[in-house]
Amino acid sequence: MELIYIDDDDANRAVMREMLATAGITMAEAADAISGLEAIDRHDYDVVLMDLRMPQMNGLTAIRKLRAHTGAKGRVPVLVVTADLTAGVKELCTGAGADAFLAKPISMDQLFTVIGSLLAKRPDRMIA
Repeated sequence: MELIYIDDDDANRAVMREMLATAGITMAEAADAISGLEAIDRHDYDVVLMDLRMPQMNGLTAIRKLRAHTGAKGRVPVLVVTADLTAGVKELCTGAGADAFLAKPISMDQLFTVIGSLLAKRPDRMIA
């Protein structure tokens, strides 16, 4: 499985890296949405993990740009991982094209359950 985590916070990326490592999963990382979208353009990922609050381009805008892609790139599952619990934020995320939403702090059980459900919806990808 190949995934990328797009989050401007180094500590958040480190925590996610450690959580995924417990299952033997390595992740690509991007410290902002612009470089994250560039990485997605260059590589096929099975899942994109996306923070919302980032400088230059927020996660909602990044998700909309990703969904504007034609073909498989525009259909890659997006899991929003955010500390933003503002009323209606989950609906904004799904409206932008996110497939799933987790509020920080997240547990490993939550993370792996949601990633598993997103992967199960991807018959076009073989998971090794």
